[in-house]
Amino acid sequence: MPVIERIHLEIIRTIDRLGSVTSAAAALHVTQPALSHSIRKLEDALGLKIWDREGRSIRLTQAGEYLLSVANRLLPQFERTEQQLHQFARGERGTLRIGMECHPCYQWLLKVAAPFLKAWPDIDLDVIQKFQFGGIDALYGHDIDILVTPDPLKKPGLLFTPVFDYEQVLVVGKEHPLRKAKHVEPEQLADETLISYPVSADRLDIYSRFLTPSGVIPKRHKLIETTDIILQMVACGRGVAALPLWLVLEQQGRFEIFPVRLGKRGVDKQIFLGLRKKELDIDYIKAFIGIARACETTVK
Repeated sequence: MPVIERIHLEIIRTIDRLGSVTSAAAALHVTQPALSHSIRKLEDALGLKIWDREGRSIRLTQAGEYLLSVANRLLPQFERTEQQLHQFARGERGTLRIGMECHPCYQWLLKVAAPFLKAWPDIDLDVIQKFQFGGIDALYGHDIDILVTPDPLKKPGLLFTPVFDYEQVLVVGKEHPLRKAKHVEPEQLADETLISYPVSADRLDIYSRFLTPSGVIPKRHKLIETTDIILQMVACGRGVAALPLWLVLEQQGRFEIFPVRLGKRGVDKQIFLGLRKKELDIDYIKAFIGIARACETTVK
């Protein structure tokens, strides 16, 4: 028999969430002695302590903290698997889970979602934008089924297929001196406040493909999560941003913003859908990819 069972992970996670053995026992519908006995039995089998008591409270040991991280990773997969199997048992197809590594692509995804949901009434959509271990790990761990990303990686068992091309541009406000420029050079951004999504600089194209090769660093770099707030900040002259041209053109009716090409040649990008190769032939996944490609013309 395995030493570590699912109930052990459930106990560790529930104690961490509720803060006491008594509360965890009630939540798991077991007695407190039974819960404590289960953990003692695991500790005896492993030869180490999972937690230490400090008065009425308990503190996880290093081993306990490790088990907690495993529980937080594995238990959601168990729960989703059970949910999926219950859906199969009821004759339902389930949920297509889309992971997003492209912040501004949420608006594009809405264009894909509407025709997909209409064509596949027995498939729900769920969008996940934050991953505990990153988008690639979320694919490997079956936390998501499709990853929307501008930065594909060659990994065993995964396939990344391009769905649309776009140009990354500088976005400025109405009063900005670069508003009517044909293009901008890196040096012209040295005194600017650059506003971006909360992504590390080495993963931002404005740095990796434009500023960094020229040795330029903007005066300030502000991180903002929401597209609308970024655009409002730019429109009010609080900084500049680098965003897809299609998004800027789409939002010009709401914000006084203007695109400027990054360099004479511009910065061309692609959006990819990443998925597990073994699931490429699943009918509704193939359909989603097809609809995503068909929506390409609406974002150019």
